[in-house]
Amino acid sequence: MELTQWYMEYKIHKNRPGLLGDIASLMGMLDINILTINGVDDYTRGMLLETADDEKIDVMGKMLQKVDNITVTKLRAPKLVDILAVRHGRYIERDSDDKKTFRFTRDELGLLVDFLGEVFKREGNQVIGLRGMPRVGKTESIIAGSVCANKRWSFLSSTLLRQTVRSMMSEEEMSPDNVFIIDGIVSTIRANEKHVQLLKEIMEMPSTKVIEHPDIFVRESEYNYDCFDCIVELRNDPDEVIDYEAITTSIEGF
Repeated sequence: MELTQWYMEYKIHKNRPGLLGDIASLMGMLDINILTINGVDDYTRGMLLETADDEKIDVMGKMLQKVDNITVTKLRAPKLVDILAVRHGRYIERDSDDKKTFRFTRDELGLLVDFLGEVFKREGNQVIGLRGMPRVGKTESIIAGSVCANKRWSFLSSTLLRQTVRSMMSEEEMSPDNVFIIDGIVSTIRANEKHVQLLKEIMEMPSTKVIEHPDIFVRESEYNYDCFDCIVELRNDPDEVIDYEAITTSIEGF
C-alpha cells in the first residue's frame, strides 16, 4: 500500500514521565511511523506521521481520546503550516479575519524563508503579496526562498540597489519555472507603457509572482485582491505600522 503522511497535534494537561514513550509505543504497535516531532507553543506537541493504512490513524485517534493527560487537537493530512510548525516549533501567525494573510517579524526571517521556499516549490500559477516597510528584508527573503526552492529569480521591478523598471526580458528569464519579483509601487506609479505590457504578460504566465507592496499594486492597477493566493506581512516588530504614504514618498524621491 502507498504510504501517506498525517499531522497530529495534542495538548498536554499533565506532562508525566513516560507520556511520550507511551504514545510512541502505541504508534509502534499500529505500524505508524513518527517522521518528525517537536513542541509547538507551550504544552503542545506536534508530530508528522506516516502510515500504509489510514484506518490505523482513525483507530489511534479514538484510543488517544481515552488518555486523560492529553487532548488531540489536530489529526489531518499535513498542511504547509503544520510542516513548518513541526520544523520550527511554532505556528505562523495568521490574520483572524483573512486566513490567507500570514504575519512575520524580522526575528523570524528563517521561518519566513522556509515558508516562501515551500510555496515557491509548487507548480503552476500563483501570486504572493508581500507587505512591509523599506529595509525590513522583503526582497532578500524572496531571493533566499527562491534559493531554497532551487528556483531562479527575475526582477521585473525593484528598488533593491537602484530603481529597476524592466521593459523586456530574455527568453531564459521568461521561463515559467522562474520566480518573478515585482515592486507594486514601481510597476504602477513609475512604469512606462512597455513595462506595463511586460507586466501583463508575466501576470498571465503559469508561474510564481511575488508582488511587494500589494495594496498599492491593487490601488493603481486593473488587478484586485482576488488574484493573490496569499499575502505575507513582514515587520521589524509586531506593533510596527506599515505606512504606505511614507513608502510611496520614499520611492517617488528616486
